Formats: sequence, C-alpha cells, structure tokens
Amino acid sequence: MSRIHRVEVSNGSPEGTNSAYVLRDRGVVVDPGPPIEGAWDRLVAGISDAGLELDDVSSVLVTHWHADHAGLAPRLCEASDATLYMHEADAPFVADYAAERERRVNRDARRLAEWGVPEETVEPVVKGDTPSPMPETYPVETLADGDIVAGVETLHTPGHTLGHAAFVDEESESLFVGDAVLPTYTPNVGGSDTRVADALATYRETLTRLREQAERVVISEIAHPGHGTELPLVSRVDEILSHHETRTERVYDCVDAHDPLTPWQVATRLFGEMRGIHVKMGAGEAAAHLSALASAGRVAQVESEPLVYAVK
Repeated sequence: MSRIHRVEVSNGSPEGTNSAYVLRDRGVVVDPGPPIEGAWDRLVAGISDAGLELDDVSSVLVTHWHADHAGLAPRLCEASDATLYMHEADAPFVADYAAERERRVNRDARRLAEWGVPEETVEPVVKGDTPSPMPETYPVETLADGDIVAGVETLHTPGHTLGHAAFVDEESESLFVGDAVLPTYTPNVGGSDTRVADALATYRETLTRLREQAERVVISEIAHPGHGTELPLVSRVDEILSHHETRTERVYDCVDAHDPLTPWQVATRLFGEMRGIHVKMGAGEAAAHLSALASAGRVAQVESEPLVYAVK
C-alpha cells in the first residue's frame, strides 16, 4: 500500500480537480481543499479510505493561501485537533483572514489601476471578490524554508504566491508542489498574488529550485500537484519554462508593434476580452513579463501611473 493517498476533493477549479494528500504513516494532510459544498464529505471519505480516522490527523500542511487549498484547513483542524501549518508569508491570509482579505482587495484594486485597467473594469472585479466561508481568525503555526513537520521539509517556492511552499518527504521520496507546477495548466504569476515583486523572475527561480530538488530527492522525479494527478516534475518544469520564454517574446513583439503600451493593453492584445478574476490574472501576467523584459533591458518603463512600456 502506498504511503501517499490522493483525495479528489473538488472539480470546480479552472486548474483542474483539487487534490488533497494523506500521508498515512504520519497523520499529515496536505492542502485539504476548498470550503464548498461536497468537498468536506469527500475529504473525510478520503481520509477514511486512507485507513485513518479524523482523530489520527495531527498536522495539516497548506501550500499557499488560496481558498481552494486552504479553505477546509480550519474545519479539518477543528474536527481532528490537528495543528495548521503554512509558510510565514502566506499564513496571515488564514490566521487573520477577515482583515487580510480587506487589505488584499484594496491592494489588488491599486495594482489593477497601476496596470492600466480602466476603472469601469476594475469595479466589477473588486465587487465580485466575495469572502470565502472561513473563520475571521484562526491559529496557524508558521513555517520558514527548511523547517520540518512530522518528517516533512518545507521548501519555499514563491511566485504563484509570496509564501507558496512545497513539501518534501524524503522517506517516501515524495514532493508536494501545490500550484507551483501543474500537469496541464500553467500557474498564473503576477495576478495570483499581487504582493510578489518581479513575479516572473521569482517564479523561474522556484522552477529551477524544484527541478534541482527532484534530481536530489525524488528518484522517480514524480511530484504531487495541487490539481490533477502526479506529474513528471523535471520535464514539466522544462515545459513551463519554455512556455514563459515563448510568452515573453509574444509580449515583446506586442510592445514592439504598438508601443507605448500598458500591461492591460498588452493583456487584451494577447488574451482578448477578459472578465472577473481573469482581468487580474491577465493583466498581472502581462505586467510580470513586461517587468522581466525591462530587467533584461529590452523595454523601458516610460510612465508610472499607470505603468507604460516602450521598446528601447
């Protein structure tokens, strides 16, 4: 019997089916899933299928603050008397959910304006960012890079969020990568957490580190993502790096043909019409690539309110 049991807790995410993981011999659950109807029952059933009772769960590890991963963590901890662990940079989004959510929504609105998104487009995005059914506050034990819980090591993997963490279990040669690497979907950078500076460069560094970790620890080079089923980590990392190289060139060509442009103007040329959360994701992705091009000296920021770029 495998030490790792995967639980499909929901299938409503654009990234694919949410995957929680139960480490049978540790009493550990990774990324319990979203606080939506049916997900809790599937999680409890999955823990039972792994041969555990709720009381056997002692540690809940969450890769990042997004509700589709962290949303059920407080409920699981309450039901099992387990301890909730997150990287210190993302922990406030659960520990102080209500206040941190308000700060995030305001920050996102400022970023959207900075990226050149029109006010009439920003307003419905902000209004549509409704609260998740989570406690206003909840105790979270914070983790830093290298910290170990129940034999599982924390690996800080920022990019998708500022405090994204992967978890390494050397004993079972398992690597849990959350949304840092997904099997069929390229994780968003730039819009998925507007705190991350130089989001694309940060994410590329994370991908390189994960590849090195796989080569050092995971003999099979198989990783367990936050959505979907296990994936071949090294080859998938290379695919995502190649994807971003191609996208960077598309962004450059767009600016070269039409400059000067804001991130929003680039995004609409690349992705077409966007609504809801895709406004933030698209504009943020364009902004991340423009920032990388500026750092490489290929484009220049010529205005700041909003950001405007032109080819050098």
